[in-house]
Amino acid sequence: MQVTITVNGEERRHDVEPRLLLVQYLREVLGLTGTNIGCDTSSCGACTVLLDGESVKSCTVLAVQAEGSRITTIEGLAEGDEWHPVQVAFREQHGLQCGYCTPGMVLAAVSLLEECPRPTERQVREGLEGNLCRCTGYHNIVKAVLAASGQSVAVLDTVRPGAVHAPTIGEGPAS
Repeated sequence: MQVTITVNGEERRHDVEPRLLLVQYLREVLGLTGTNIGCDTSSCGACTVLLDGESVKSCTVLAVQAEGSRITTIEGLAEGDEWHPVQVAFREQHGLQCGYCTPGMVLAAVSLLEECPRPTERQVREGLEGNLCRCTGYHNIVKAVLAASGQSVAVLDTVRPGAVHAPTIGEGPAS
């Protein structure tokens, strides 16, 4: 089947197998390898992209379902040499470690901030709960999102009784 999808501002047209996943289209057909494949089960969010401005896990969308859509990947987020404010905040707040989850996490954060420009810590944690990071413990990721929204992150550098925190190994979801 032929699909026409605007990816990072450029209209792309290709013949694809009807069963080709969007993540495979982006990586294998277009060579945009910033979109990662992490779990193949839609659990981790490493494959998150923006589909018409909304964050989606591209391992759950067929390329043919994206016909006529606008896709933004991590490669298309910056404006020329100028990084997106969320990318800058992730760098400045050390919101990454190995970097594997970072593209999906950044795009999920961009979508979250479009919907909620000044989120609380809890809203950030809930908004990113579909994106897993196995390295950072989420603290600096939350700081990065709050910083990108223009909010102070100093309060997150203190331990507060009853504060929402990322689960550690053996714990359940954040409380």
